[in-house]
Amino acid sequence: MDVSKTSRVKLPSLNGVSVSAKKQELKEYFRQTWAEYEALFSLINDDSAYFLKPERLRHPLIFYFGHTASFYINKLILGKFIAQRINGKLEAICAVGVDEMSWDDLNSAHYDWPSVDEVRGYRIQVAALVEKLIDSMVLTLPISPSSLAWLILMGCEHERIHLETSSVIMRMLPLHYLSANDHWRTCVDSANAPKNELMPMAGKLIEFGKPRSDNTFGWDNEYGYNTLTLHDFRVSKYLVSNQEYLAFVNAGGYQQTQFWSAEGQQWLAFTKATRPRFWLEKNSDSNETIYWQRNLLNEMPLPLNWPVEVNYLEAKAFCHWKNSQHSTNKKQFIRLPTEAEWLCLRDKVSGNLSDWQVVPGNINKEYYASSCPVDTFGHEGVFDIVGNVWQWTETTIDGFQGFEVHPLYDDFSTPTFDGKHNLIKGGSWISTGNEAQRNSRYAFRRHFFQHAGFRYVESSREELPNLAINHYERDVGVCQQLHAHYVMGESATGKSVIDKGEKDQSGSANSAMPVEVKNYNQQIITQLLNILEKYHVGTNKCLDLGCSVGRTSFMLAQHFKHVDGVDLSARYIQHAVSLQQGKSVRYLLENEGDIVDYHEVTLMDVDLPCSKNIHFSQGDISNLKADISGYNVILVQHVLEQSYDPRLFLKTVHQRLNRNGLLVIISSYDFDEQHTAKENWLGGIKINGENVSGFDGLSSLLTPNFNLLVQHQLTRLLKTNRRHFTLSFPHLTVWQLK
Repeated sequence: MDVSKTSRVKLPSLNGVSVSAKKQELKEYFRQTWAEYEALFSLINDDSAYFLKPERLRHPLIFYFGHTASFYINKLILGKFIAQRINGKLEAICAVGVDEMSWDDLNSAHYDWPSVDEVRGYRIQVAALVEKLIDSMVLTLPISPSSLAWLILMGCEHERIHLETSSVIMRMLPLHYLSANDHWRTCVDSANAPKNELMPMAGKLIEFGKPRSDNTFGWDNEYGYNTLTLHDFRVSKYLVSNQEYLAFVNAGGYQQTQFWSAEGQQWLAFTKATRPRFWLEKNSDSNETIYWQRNLLNEMPLPLNWPVEVNYLEAKAFCHWKNSQHSTNKKQFIRLPTEAEWLCLRDKVSGNLSDWQVVPGNINKEYYASSCPVDTFGHEGVFDIVGNVWQWTETTIDGFQGFEVHPLYDDFSTPTFDGKHNLIKGGSWISTGNEAQRNSRYAFRRHFFQHAGFRYVESSREELPNLAINHYERDVGVCQQLHAHYVMGESATGKSVIDKGEKDQSGSANSAMPVEVKNYNQQIITQLLNILEKYHVGTNKCLDLGCSVGRTSFMLAQHFKHVDGVDLSARYIQHAVSLQQGKSVRYLLENEGDIVDYHEVTLMDVDLPCSKNIHFSQGDISNLKADISGYNVILVQHVLEQSYDPRLFLKTVHQRLNRNGLLVIISSYDFDEQHTAKENWLGGIKINGENVSGFDGLSSLLTPNFNLLVQHQLTRLLKTNRRHFTLSFPHLTVWQLK
């Protein structure tokens, strides 16, 4: 085999010295991407095959043929780079692909697919439009994520993804619908597989994330930064071969449910699988069952030294079975590698597709239109670190610290941040462009079939070196509180802003807040600090009741030696604790209807330290523990109206304060019977025919033990969506213990 071939087309760099040269580079990359995609579909020799569904959980191929072209138009319309569609009906029906949500959730009855000739004509129109836009666009270097050039690169990389996923579906078509050609050459090398063994890997600090300074296009999930320290581990020298996996099949691995996860058992029950998807059973002359393998364009006797291709569930079951074969060492465990361990392995391969002169693996279609033997491409004693087949990992995809959604493709990554999509790493023989880069991150549901196999690692049974999961909070109430605390209003530096950092899909500010309002938590702290200074109150210990997601507690911690943050709901407190630990918190908020905005906040965003002098805990104001006492200041935020017995709390709260201590009450007095029986309301009622307000009831309960020092009206704004805000004017009162 000739291993000196060079890569066909380099990924365009984002920088350059000549705008005209960069436009030509973009056009060449677009044309090559487009031509490669059409070359794949030219393998189909019968148009009727476009409408078959060889994979019942995916659309027919006619969708994917039109999808990558309609993607350009839909994104160009969204970004306001063009104003008119080419074919509205086709652009609607070919807009959204299918993520395999469950075994049987795709119903094709409602699809009126276009003809193949209609899609062919449409693709010609789209290609002409894109090339015209490249020629006429205003281009500033380096290319930025907000530019039209970035969108065109996004379209190219999107089509390269579907070059791969469409080839998987074609691999499931009956062979007579496909015609082979020299451009798509299958490997013919086949023999017994080499014996796999475990190779030592030294632990190290792993740094995650594509640097913003990187000079190539990246998807949003690649950016950000995290670190993780790996301990020493051992990794399989080769990808698991067909021969190694055959031992699992012959041992009845598909029939022994103890090797399968709960999800794996459900998948087995549904599919009745007994072997890998691309293995075929045929009878020999002696009527014995023998296995063949289906490749993209041919069938061949099972190549034992090629990598097996399975989904995550099958790969994990194999690892469990392998552990059962080597059960003497109870401290060591065979499992799939994590993303961190693959990155450690990837450091054995220098460079990237964007700069390789000799491509060091069966990737980018440099050598074959199929897999090849697992012992072909070695790197310091380990083979197939990149290419041949994708490698399943034990890491569910999530965003790194600093992750930001790209506004023109807000559903590329975030729908997969659900704990149900595992990362695949390394690329396959057909992986091109961004897919073949070190920092690429693609994830699929665990029962998904791709040109994917696996290798295994051996490590401590207790160790699974993954980053902590940081999914998006979706609870509406919690998200509104996070937004109010850390995004809306005035920043900690005093810079006046209304609603920080929100952009619509054209890049313009999308907040429609009608008035400027200072951050609500800062309003509270400003009033409290004025009182502390005026009345010379001690600053040893403070209680923040109703701390919610914690910003007031963090601000108080800058002035008190110790702060207890207490809230009735653990849903709120968990985010305060995450922020205190230096982590980011992610949440989404409605923009308009089904459109949502994705946010990520840290204490650094509001110039607050990760104070260690705060203790967050869950508590009910009507049943606080006895050790919640000895405070100089007790701040009570909007919890009276959430309590079943606010009167009991107000009658006894003086016992928890130090001499001359302050009680700060913030309330809107909006009591309701869902939370508080009417006999326990402070106000909003009539007694003996007279109106009693919430402040009246508050005063009557506090006056025996407190003197009223200050009353003040606050302005509180909560965001519901882009154009809907709730404005209220809570009442702040300050009482001093007699």
